[in-house]
Amino acid sequence: MKKWNKSDLEKIRASQEPDRDWIRVGMSTCGIAAGAEAVFEYLREEVARRGLPIEVKKCGCLGMCYAEPLVEVRAAGLPRVIYGQVNRELARLIVESHLVEKKLVSDHIYSFNREE
Repeated sequence: MKKWNKSDLEKIRASQEPDRDWIRVGMSTCGIAAGAEAVFEYLREEVARRGLPIEVKKCGCLGMCYAEPLVEVRAAGLPRVIYGQVNRELARLIVESHLVEKKLVSDHIYSFNREE
């Protein structure tokens, strides 16, 4: 059996994640209990209303139950980040600032990945 290295894993990841912007909303039990369904619906509607080429997806646990609802955002030119305690107003800011203006909403970031 072949031993996988970092390059192999990056090729797999690249083939699974097209090079486009996306939003993932954590929809585990704790996320749903904290209001993630409403955040997901708002983000989906707002992205569609603005005609943005961004996929809004549901995902499982993002690992920080204390900060639910959690929203992970990937936008070209910016680090991939996870926003916590997202409500409708913060979701609006994420769309306007992060996705449209390409500016992070810094005071709501719980985690980020500099490799993007």
